[in-house]
Amino acid sequence: MTSMFDQFEQASLKAKSNISTAEMCTSLFINMSLEQEVPIFTKSKKDFTPSDRITHVVIANKNLVIAMANGVLFRMNLNNPQQYTEISLTKYTTTNKLSNLYLDPTGSHLLLTFAQKTPEGGPELLYLSKKSDKLRSTTKFRGIEFTEVAWNNLNESENTTGPILLGTSKGLIFETEIVLEGEKFFTSSFSSGLEQYWRQVFDIGKGTNTPITGLEYYRIPGSFRYVIFATTPSRFYYFSGKANLEEKPVLQQIFSKYLNIPEPKTYFECEGNLRNSKLQFWSENLTVPNTFAWTTEKGICFGQIDLHSDDIETIKSKKKLVLYPKPVYEDYSVSQKYPVTIALTQFHILLAYTDSIKGVCLLNQEVIYEDNYNEAFGKLVNTVKDIRTGDIWAVTENAVFRFKVTREERNVWQIFCNNGDFELAKKYSRSNEACYNHVLIKEADLLFNQKEYELSAQRYAETQSSFEEICLKFIEADQPGALKLFLRSKLDTLKPQDKSQITMIVIWVVELYLSKLEEKRLAGLEQTAAYSEIQKEFETFLALEEVSDCVRNNKRTIYDLMASHGDKHNLMKLTIVNKDFEQLIRQHIFKNSFLDALEVLKSQTSYELYYQFAPILIQEVPKYMIKVIIEQGKKLAPLKLLPALVSCNGDLHALEVMKYLEFCIDKLKNTDKAIHNFLLSLYAKYDSQKLMEYLNSQGQEISMVNYDVHFALRLCHESNQKRACVQIFGLLGLWESAVDLALTYELDLAKKMANMSPENDTELRKKLWLKIDILLNKFFVAQHVVKDKDNIKDVMEFLKQCDLIRIEDILPFFPDFLTIDHFKEAICNSLKEYNQYIQNIKDEMEEATNSAEQVRDEIQTFRNHYTLINSTDTCEICTGILLIKPFYMFSCHHKFHSDCLTSELSQFLGPAKKNRLADLERQLKILNNQTNIDSVSTGSAGMSARDMVKSEIDNILASECLYCGENMIRNIDKPFIEDYEHDQIIKEWE
Repeated sequence: MTSMFDQFEQASLKAKSNISTAEMCTSLFINMSLEQEVPIFTKSKKDFTPSDRITHVVIANKNLVIAMANGVLFRMNLNNPQQYTEISLTKYTTTNKLSNLYLDPTGSHLLLTFAQKTPEGGPELLYLSKKSDKLRSTTKFRGIEFTEVAWNNLNESENTTGPILLGTSKGLIFETEIVLEGEKFFTSSFSSGLEQYWRQVFDIGKGTNTPITGLEYYRIPGSFRYVIFATTPSRFYYFSGKANLEEKPVLQQIFSKYLNIPEPKTYFECEGNLRNSKLQFWSENLTVPNTFAWTTEKGICFGQIDLHSDDIETIKSKKKLVLYPKPVYEDYSVSQKYPVTIALTQFHILLAYTDSIKGVCLLNQEVIYEDNYNEAFGKLVNTVKDIRTGDIWAVTENAVFRFKVTREERNVWQIFCNNGDFELAKKYSRSNEACYNHVLIKEADLLFNQKEYELSAQRYAETQSSFEEICLKFIEADQPGALKLFLRSKLDTLKPQDKSQITMIVIWVVELYLSKLEEKRLAGLEQTAAYSEIQKEFETFLALEEVSDCVRNNKRTIYDLMASHGDKHNLMKLTIVNKDFEQLIRQHIFKNSFLDALEVLKSQTSYELYYQFAPILIQEVPKYMIKVIIEQGKKLAPLKLLPALVSCNGDLHALEVMKYLEFCIDKLKNTDKAIHNFLLSLYAKYDSQKLMEYLNSQGQEISMVNYDVHFALRLCHESNQKRACVQIFGLLGLWESAVDLALTYELDLAKKMANMSPENDTELRKKLWLKIDILLNKFFVAQHVVKDKDNIKDVMEFLKQCDLIRIEDILPFFPDFLTIDHFKEAICNSLKEYNQYIQNIKDEMEEATNSAEQVRDEIQTFRNHYTLINSTDTCEICTGILLIKPFYMFSCHHKFHSDCLTSELSQFLGPAKKNRLADLERQLKILNNQTNIDSVSTGSAGMSARDMVKSEIDNILASECLYCGENMIRNIDKPFIEDYEHDQIIKEWE
């Protein structure tokens, strides 16, 4: 993956505040500690000084109860030390001795047991409620010495204890329920005390003095099933079963079924007879226990609890014996010291002696904590674990200490790892990356040494060990299968951004799969189930998202790998899966499967591939390829396909290419010159008829054709396509060349070209027809027809074909021996036409003379025409009195002041007239300023210069009425409001 130096740097950045001190066997992590570790167990003394020596103590749910040597019972809430009460026990300690205190988990119910001290006294059980300072006697249990109490752990009431079990010094177990007065739900003449009910439910002692040293019971959450634990100095009892909560006593139902079961099936025994043995449980969720610790004469019996089993053998099989720590001195004459009490945590146990406390790890039996108490604090009275809070308290005769447990699980992973319990080791090392990696490596090494290579490969993949080192181990062990599994598993641990590592691993795994498949093929096992299994596994690997992405990014390398192993099958499949149609088409072409390649080309949507593979496919399968590209229609650009089309040779290829080009022109309406030129070249070479059809379809307007006319002319000339050349000559306007060439090829074609020449160019048309008459082997028409055939009728027919040629035009070409009789009819017809033409001219001249005379009469009449103007007439433009200024009046009776008309009309005049009008006005102004100019006459009409200028101005201004003339019609679509006036007028209207 990364180099060793990179790994070292990453480890430095990832180092946490505390990395395990265990020896790491990988170079990825640095064995360091940045700060001093806090001990697992630390104690702190509370600010509390008892009034006398403490003799007994219990703590539950932050409630402290101590009994002192002065006969005072002290109660205090640890959350609020100011709240405390003191109760005198002198009344009971005179004849009896306080033997123990029992406080329920809620801290609400307290039982005090007293042993006989004087002959007058006797064993007694007292009850004290948290809500009261008055001790209550339990009348039903007088005379019985109790050694253990099993509280109801699910009870939360302050008024009732719920069903509880009481163990005696003689091995008897009683069930009862204590209810405060006023909370009783069952009263009778037989139940006048605190006990709601009481019943002996089991007898362990069988009449012997076998005390109950430990007693607990639990209800399994969500069920009616109960489990009961009881211990004596040498035995551990386990009872389980279902009970009806409505039926009292409740727990007696559990014990009832064991009355008929042999007693050995209810317990397991530990050699010894420790009268002060203790039983304690550790619970993860405070409802049911997970582990237990039982002090015996031989040591601490520690084990796991399976509450779903009814057989004590299950517990017995999971227990182990933890020896008591040896004293620091080696004096074997001193007898073994046994703890006064214990406090159990998840992985450790605190052993309380009268003068010290020792913390022992239950997993490896090492002493990890030791604390001695001096005379100032007095002897150790008890260590108490608050079940509800998990706090551990140590109480001496004169002081109270609280223990703090700090990350006791910090090193247990190493113990589990050394013991081979890797699952638990991983569970407790996940918070420390270095430790977790150490566990994985240990497990992987063990599996590798046991030759379980595939399992070890999975574990190695999870570690941060050197990638190269692990790979070399499997290579040296000749385990390619395990190496492949390691690489695949390592691939799952990489992040998407680790592209280089992913690429390397994917290519390596592909190589391993291909090598295995090749090995099977060479051995002839291609059709076996083993080969199919490897193939299926390979395909599954390639289908992974990160693998498929890598293959797409490095497909050339993967394809080369497959090709080097000769695995064409997987190569084809991979190209299909990755939709690498280019490679797939190449493979088909490589196998000469051109139709298959064409099918793949049709199935994909990348049109670039059409351009890429068109040359080879058109060359090999022209008919099918042309059909495919025609089906694509406008999706393909004909110009991009042109190189492939041009590269084709042969009649068959040309025929198919012409089909496509015709499709482009006829259906797609393509106008690219290159396409048209190429089609025209194919027509010129292979199909003269289609060439002429194409030229005719393009028309005779040179600006409208889509091909290069000069290129087409040269091409047709080289291909000896005379008819086409004639038509192109005509397109270029080279009519004489067209007729000359047509005369060498076909007379009718020459006539056609002569008729197609411009009609307005009479001289050209006449010249062309004369060429038809006289050219082509020295006057082909006249001499050939007359001399060789003497057929004057043919000549006459020829004259009828063109109305520009007359008999006189061709007479010079006839021989001298011909007489007038041969042309009598033609000459007469020609003379008649001339006579008719002269008569028409005479008629036109007479009509023109009459028209001129009529115009002169109208002019004379108009000179005598007049119009009356009233003094009230106004100008049509300014509405002012008309007679106050020079004016114009039109025959339509519209009247305008001269300056008004000039101003209004100037905007409609063209630039030339506008400039001329301005120039004339300037000349008129100059002439008006001259004094004797009127006496000077100029011009043939005898008009003065001023009158001539004024007449020209009148011609411009008064040629037509402003409102009735053509100018108004031409400007009918002009808006009334100019664009620059629009905004202003809109505002005025608002």
